[in-house]
Amino acid sequence: MIQHFLDYIAIERKYSARTVEAYRDDLRDFCRFLGVPQDQYDPKKVDENDVKTWMLDLLEEQKQSPRSVKRRLSALRSFYKFLLRTKLTDRDITARVVPPKADKPLPVFFRPEEMEAVARMNDGSADAGEATFEEVRDFLIIEILYQTGMRQAELLGLQDADLDLAQGQVRVFGKRRKERVIPIGEALKGLIRSYLEERKAIAGERSETFLVKRTKKGEVVPMTKNTLYNIVRARMGEVSTLKKHSPHVLRHTFATAMLDNGADIRTIQELLGHASLSTTQVYTHTTFEQIKRVYMATHPRAKGAGGSKNKKND
Repeated sequence: MIQHFLDYIAIERKYSARTVEAYRDDLRDFCRFLGVPQDQYDPKKVDENDVKTWMLDLLEEQKQSPRSVKRRLSALRSFYKFLLRTKLTDRDITARVVPPKADKPLPVFFRPEEMEAVARMNDGSADAGEATFEEVRDFLIIEILYQTGMRQAELLGLQDADLDLAQGQVRVFGKRRKERVIPIGEALKGLIRSYLEERKAIAGERSETFLVKRTKKGEVVPMTKNTLYNIVRARMGEVSTLKKHSPHVLRHTFATAMLDNGADIRTIQELLGHASLSTTQVYTHTTFEQIKRVYMATHPRAKGAGGSKNKKND
């Protein structure tokens, strides 16, 4: 029953492998809590109180965050929608369960000066004529994530055919294979051309995917998720004081930079591939927090009603 649901979201709904795996883990944990094997789950023997007690166990015994518990409950809700639709049950035990409140954290992002520092590091290598294939590729990874806002999985899935350098655009396939087109500027086009020349020298004309890496044996293979993550973490860790240096932070940085420089929220939504505008609106809060910090630090009335001790009446 649970496996049928996982097959359904993977094949018919075209959920990503990572999402399917997360749903599998969430439902497996619910079965663990109930004490039944996953392949023997019987909706007739489970009720609303089981769900509530499971959530309490997650919060108090497993010390999971409200946000994590809310996500697990969402997986169970989706499972029961499937059961109702396929007539494997006639009741939704999650319908009246209220998820724990979880404050949505504001996205973190790299500061403009940190992105400029990365660019200067690359310029230094290029001017010295010492840039290796890996250095050219690694800097391109940073810049393409920063200049397009695409997701890590979208970049890993990129094919040469998705790039149209003549028109200055790249075709991206997002969640559930939804297609969108992102414009790219002259600087990024130049980096892509340089990378393709370097790749040709080690891999020839043809490549399975746009991004590749060399193994210890010298074989050229498609870039992996772990390698890409480690590249971003290492590069950005050299210039940033943030605790997190992930590809997704570069996506946040792209959106924040666009908003700070006058882009409207709906354009940013399209570029990011968000299905809902509310998902994109979190970046407006980020920008407001920036404004608030500057105001509190610089306005003479911000730190107290009395203002400056030396102020005079107008």
